Amino acid sequence: MAAPKLTDHSIPWTSTIPANKNKPATLFVRERDGTKPNHPREPVLMLHGRSVPALAGFDLQHPKYGWADDLAQAGYDVFIMDLQGSGRSTRPEMSDPRNVNPVQKPLLSTHPGGASGPVQYQAQLDNSQSNWDEVHKVVTYIKTLTSASKVDLIGWSAAAQQLGPYAIQHKDNVRSLLLLAPVFPPNGRQSKPGTRWEAPVDLPVKTPEAVFGFPMTLSTKAGVQATWDRDLKCRRQREEGMVDVVWKAIMENDSIGATWGPEAEGAPGVPGGVMRVKNPYWWGWNSTTVGLDGILGADVPVLIIYGDLDSIVNTASNLGLLYFSVPALYDLIPGSHKLTFRIACAGHQIPWEIRAKTVQRMSRHWLKDHTVEGLAKGSYFLDEDDVLTPMD
Repeated sequence: MAAPKLTDHSIPWTSTIPANKNKPATLFVRERDGTKPNHPREPVLMLHGRSVPALAGFDLQHPKYGWADDLAQAGYDVFIMDLQGSGRSTRPEMSDPRNVNPVQKPLLSTHPGGASGPVQYQAQLDNSQSNWDEVHKVVTYIKTLTSASKVDLIGWSAAAQQLGPYAIQHKDNVRSLLLLAPVFPPNGRQSKPGTRWEAPVDLPVKTPEAVFGFPMTLSTKAGVQATWDRDLKCRRQREEGMVDVVWKAIMENDSIGATWGPEAEGAPGVPGGVMRVKNPYWWGWNSTTVGLDGILGADVPVLIIYGDLDSIVNTASNLGLLYFSVPALYDLIPGSHKLTFRIACAGHQIPWEIRAKTVQRMSRHWLKDHTVEGLAKGSYFLDEDDVLTPMD
């Protein structure tokens, strides 16, 4: 079989982010087109979470962990997008090191251009509406390019914040929704009273200053590893050397961040790089919106997959806005065409772990006919031997 055709798209966009509102921007999208001869194109859009750029998450150059390539090899036309503020899309206000979270300035103490001085853009960066706008732009671009009537959506982690509400607002564009390790706050921010989706406050948000008084935060390789390590509880859950592989991919998609940060281990004078992470303000993804119009699980079939060791997506319910729950999301989806799989020996970084092949297999099954293992609904636990046990 011929290798999927690779095309990088730079989609012109007029920004709706306050930091560069009404100014020209670019949305980066990589396409891996595996459409078989004499077959119609079946487009799939993959969206990253809050921090990791899209290509590092979905198109990792590794024989086991390239999820997008796996789907393209199966015959799908796969598109991988970066929202503004991430990866290879426009990153407004993120090239100035002074604009990092002030408490993280010590990470840039050796920066040759200097990071001292006040934050130059004293507000959060993107928001739910700008995210939904950008997803809609890319979806309509894909539909025009492929002549498809609908697009299958796949999101990892905080991408649920964008793709869940988008599917409800634009059901005619969405064939199905696959959420991997979805971040869902049942008590998340509500929209403006009397509206469905409007921002509850004026944008951009500047207060409290310690939370929203800057457009970006930073993450180091050590920070990425520490977060990942928290979920490692099984033998050989993560292959040796994968932290290096992932960090290299992140740096390849952050050309500026790669030149910042403390010295690399064993390389005096050479920056080890940091991952620049946009500081967002999100609303509209909560217990009151999931069931709107009965769309999710009906007009839009939903598949949820998450690891049983994931310490991010399920947290204590006494944490208010920070309370996350995958089971709550599943229960709130109103339609019956919904599936959830809790995967044994898998954490939040499952696309880069041994169980990644399980996720890839399930996603191929799902995209074919919106079933997995012949199932169209229900909640299941998949153990280490791939034995399914109902959880309903």
